[in-house]
Parts: sequence; structure tokens; C-alpha cells
Amino acid sequence: MENYIDYWWILLLVLAFLSCFVTVNQGTIGVVTMFGKYRRIMRPGLNFKIPFLEQIYKKVSIQNRSVELEFQAVTVDQANVYFKSMLLYSVINVEEETIKNVAFKFISDKDLMQALIRTVEGSIRAFVSTKKQAEVLNVRRDIVENVKEQVDITLESWGYHLQDLQINDITFDEAIITSMSKVVASNNLKAAAENEGQALLITKTKAAEAEGNAIKIAAEAERQAAQLRGQGVALFREEVAKGMSQAASEMKQANLDTNVILFSMWVEAIKNFAEYGKGNVIFLDGSSEGMEKTMKQVMAMTQLESNKK
Repeated sequence: MENYIDYWWILLLVLAFLSCFVTVNQGTIGVVTMFGKYRRIMRPGLNFKIPFLEQIYKKVSIQNRSVELEFQAVTVDQANVYFKSMLLYSVINVEEETIKNVAFKFISDKDLMQALIRTVEGSIRAFVSTKKQAEVLNVRRDIVENVKEQVDITLESWGYHLQDLQINDITFDEAIITSMSKVVASNNLKAAAENEGQALLITKTKAAEAEGNAIKIAAEAERQAAQLRGQGVALFREEVAKGMSQAASEMKQANLDTNVILFSMWVEAIKNFAEYGKGNVIFLDGSSEGMEKTMKQVMAMTQLESNKK
């Protein structure tokens, strides 16, 4: 009987000894109470506690935690907006006061989660209620910054910190989405029409510039051609005058009448009319008086060319 009692005493001592040691996992901190009152915290690893007196009230996780949110908000112009977002939060730090605040602020993690979700949703709803439906899609970053600024203050009083808020999806009622699609389509058509008009204007402007340049080039070419033609006629007349002057000088030296030159030119002219005429009718005065009159006119032109030189 005594051996049996000794056996139980040894067993109780072993159990008491073993209960003096507690293992706290990495990423968590143990909160120890004694007779229901907070006593101290236990860091990760092997820890010692007073058996039967100290109790581990809760193990607080110091790792990042996330939760997905789906809720509805209403804009200032009474449009329903549906949000899908992800909330990332964690304990502020591992100081004793912070861990104590986290452990005793809420009865359970469920109550913490409910308060956190409702706080974030309320902040986003309050912000969206000041915006119009058309503005919501463009203020995604503003929504996140506004929530962080307001919610962080509340979370810090609970011992937590908002790491990140990601708004993954923003949708509207089907009727609003359809109307938005029509607006986008009409704006695209308007932009396309404006671009087409600009392209047509540029095309016509370039064509007009090209036509103007072509006219300028053609006019310049015509001017140069006319100038060359004039120079050619002047050179021709100059050479004719030189030839006639040289012929007249030679005939004077030979004591011949220079009127023979004019008569020869008259005969050559009549010959050219006959050879190269294209059916046109040309009237010439073939009388001796007419020939004399023509000779005098030619001589007067020759004299005029000589005086110019």
C-alpha cells in the first residue's frame, strides 16, 4: 500500500515538474495570468511558469493577418457601388503594453474581426458618399489613403496597425455599367471623328501646299524659258545684224550696191513662205513699189540695230 502511495507521489511530482515548462511558438507571444489577473508575457521558445498558479490566458499572433471584404456603398448621386477589397494588418510591436492591450481589448478574435471590418467599411462608405458615380473609379488611391489615415488611429488604440488596403474590384449596377459603356463608346466615336477631321485637314493642307509649290516651280520654269527665248531672239537678231553689216561692208569694198542684200532677203522670205506654209493664206505686195517700200523698212530696221550698238 505504501509503495502504491509513493508511486502516485512520484507521478504527481513529475507532472508538476513538467508543467513548469511551456513552449511558445515562433510568431506568437504568450500572455500569462495568475488568479485571473495579468502577470507577464512569454517570448517564443521554452519558458518557465509556476505550476497550478500561472495560466496562459492567450497566445497573441504577431504575424501579418489578412481579411477579404465585400460591401456596398452609395454615392452622392444615389448610385450603388460594390467593393471587393483585401485588408492586411498586424500587431504594432512586441512591447509588453501593446501585447497586453491586444490580449484584453476584445473578448475574442471574432469580435476584433467584426469591429475591424465594420470600421473599414464605414470609413469607405463615408468617403464614397461625398463623390459622384463618375468620380469613384478615379479616386481609388484617395479612398485607400483616406481609410489608412482614419482607421489607423482606431487600430492603434486596439494595438494593431493597418499594413495595407487593396481595393481589388469596384463595380456598379448593370444599368449604370451599360450607360457608362455607352458614354465611353460615344466619347471614342467623338475622338475618332475629331482625329479623322484633323487628318483630312492635314491632308488638304499638304495637298494645297504641294499644288502651290508646283505652281511656283512651273511659273519659275516658264519665266526662265521666256527669258531664254528672249535671249535667243536677241542673239539671233544680233547675229543677223552682224552678218548683214559684214556683207554690206564686203559689197562696198567690191563697189556693189548693198540693196542687193535686201533684195536677196526678200526673195528668201518669199521662198520660205512657199516651202513651209501650212495652207495659210499670206498676202504680199509683189509690185515694184511694194518691194521698194519693204526694202526701205528693212533698211530702217538695220540702221536702228546699228545705232543701238
